[in-house]
Order: sequence, then structure tokens, then C-alpha cells
Amino acid sequence: MSETGFDSLWSALEPIGRHPGTGGYRRFAWTAEDATLREWFAGEAAARGLSLTLDRAGNQWAWQGDPDDTAGIAVGSHLDSVPEGGAFDGPLGVVSAFAALDALRADGFAPARPIGVVNIGDEEGARFGVACAGSRIMTGALDADRARSLTDADGTALGTAMGAAGHDSAALGRDDETLRRIAGFVELHVEQGRNLVDQQHAIGVASAIRPHGRWRIDLAGEANHAGTTGLTDRRDAMVAAAAVVLAARAAAERHGAVATCGKLRVEPNGVNAIASHATVWLDARAATAEQVRAVVADVAEVASANGGRLSEESWSDATTFPDPGRLARLLDDAPILDTGAGHDAGILAAGGIPAAMLFVRNPTGISHSPAEYAERDDCLAGVAALATVIRELAG
Repeated sequence: MSETGFDSLWSALEPIGRHPGTGGYRRFAWTAEDATLREWFAGEAAARGLSLTLDRAGNQWAWQGDPDDTAGIAVGSHLDSVPEGGAFDGPLGVVSAFAALDALRADGFAPARPIGVVNIGDEEGARFGVACAGSRIMTGALDADRARSLTDADGTALGTAMGAAGHDSAALGRDDETLRRIAGFVELHVEQGRNLVDQQHAIGVASAIRPHGRWRIDLAGEANHAGTTGLTDRRDAMVAAAAVVLAARAAAERHGAVATCGKLRVEPNGVNAIASHATVWLDARAATAEQVRAVVADVAEVASANGGRLSEESWSDATTFPDPGRLARLLDDAPILDTGAGHDAGILAAGGIPAAMLFVRNPTGISHSPAEYAERDDCLAGVAALATVIRELAG
């Protein structure tokens, strides 16, 4: 594929869901923006003569060859974003997958296995709260009934949103037919950190994904007037929420982890009203599951002392990718690194699919922000690396 081909793919995708004021992206699952992204993917599949299918979770698969005859090698990532997210987290992997396939075709490569490009839905969990929902549903890690009942901030259930978008939520569930089609999965992703910058390499190979999870903490208070209620008479859910947020930071420091309370919902959410209820979401990650669980236990204790309760929304054990050294050698001794970010490749690996990840250097080291970035030359190096890996695995 020519360099201008990559540019054409990228420029067609880049404006979708971009907020004109902030430059950040709002690409949430089963919205109008998501529909436009899916149309873009379907159009690129059709332009290449690929066979487009949807699995039971609504993930899009575009196949060259028939994976029902011989299981194939799938490459891709996701197209959704966090609120005010960057352009590269997810979309770079999908664009690079199409571009790598084009490059292999231009070279006359005749694969022994089918090659598939995939757009896995709702990886970020920004709307319904569960990360990697598309891959979790497909592998059975997320129960179908629970998935259908997940709600967004407006109270819309995931099942309802899917139905409005034209996908039958009654079909949700583990998809053994799709899983049988995948002999291996490779996800290319912009790096969400500075390892490759510090090591002065454009491309890296993932060795592992650290354990991580999300928890919801509900804290009850009592609504009252901000000006007439004495401090000793208050049951302020916001004070309890503040205690939880500070406890999460302190617990992370104690246990060598990272913990984030980045989302807060308050009722009645009035400037002059004492909060009757607050919901705080905790994201915790560390090198070991024991460290993460220790953080959560400490936060749960503080939440309980403030009349609250903690419930788990998602959990991912550590994922170790098989033989990253093989891919590193194939890519001119690319650096091998682990990551604290969750990815669909980790969910598929936990579901029994051989999986691997490549990272593309991010000069800012920033992700989940409009400042997320990758240089064009590094993106093209990523396409070349992905093509090399596909050639190795599908040849």
C-alpha cells in the first residue's frame, strides 16, 4: 500500500465524532457517531471485496477468504473513544489493519489462511460502563442478560440502544461460531505511555497486560438546604465521596498500584443543595492481582464507614502473550513491554484465542486525551510491522 493510501484512510476516519471546540472525540457505542464509524468500516471492506459479517455482539468482521473452511488471522482494534479521547487509541489499529492488508496484496502475498480485519465494539465502555464489552460478550466473559441491562447516564439500557441501532440484542451471548474462525488475533495500538519514546524505537511488542478492574461505589446522604442546615446535622454524600477519592489515592500509594476516580455522579446535583446520593467509579491497576485487590479492600472499608457499598463492574486478570520474543526478533529486535491499559487482545487471549499486540510510539506519552499522538512515519512503520506479522502468521 502507498503512503497516500494510509493518509486517505486516516483522513476519511479522523473527522467522525470529533468535538469542534475541544478537538477531543466522543465516539460512544450504539450512537449516531458509532453508526457512521460502522458505515466507514463497511465501506472500506466493500472497496476491498471483503466478506463482512457481524457477530452476536455486533462486532464487525471483514474477511479475505473463508474462515469457515480454515480458521484465519484477524487484525484490528476498536473505533469508539473515551469522552474527549484522542484520535489514535483504537482507530490506528483498524486503519493499520486495512493498510497492512493492502500492502500484502500489492506485494502479491498469497496467504495460506484467511485474513480478517475487525472493528470490536464498545472497547472503552464509555457509555455503559464495562470496558471491552464487545469482546467480553463474544467470549462469554460478560453475561448476556447483564450486558442487555447495563444503562448509560440517561438510563437507556444497552439492549435498547442496540435495538435502536438495528442490532437484535436477543442475539447477545458467547459466539462459538465466530471464535472458531479465529486462529490468531493481532492488535496494533498506539502506546499509552513513554516506553518507546525513552527507548527510541518506533514499534514495540507487548508481553503482558497488567490486572485491572472497575468498581462502582454508591454513597447515600440526605438532601437538605445548603444555607440552613448546620454542619453537624448534615449527611452529605459529597463528603463521603471525597473521603473515598482520597482513600483510593492513599491505598494506591501504599500498595504500589495506580487508582483513579475519574467519574462522579451526584444527586440532586444542585449548587445550594446537600447531596442525597453520590456514585463514584474506581479504576485500579497494578503489577499483580493481589495489589489491586488490596487497594479495593481499603477503599471498600472507607466506603462502608461512610455508609456506602462497593460493587465490581469488571475485572481482568493479568494476560501474558505467548512468545513475544518471536515477534520482537521478526521486527528487528523491537522492545518488549507490558502495559497497564486494557485491550480486546487481552480479553480474546483469556478466552483461548492466541493473541499478540504491537505498539506504535506516542511522542507525547499521553492517551485518553486530544494530546494523544503518533507521527506519520511511525504509523507507517506500524503498518509495515503489522504486515510482516500477518505474513508470518498467515503464510
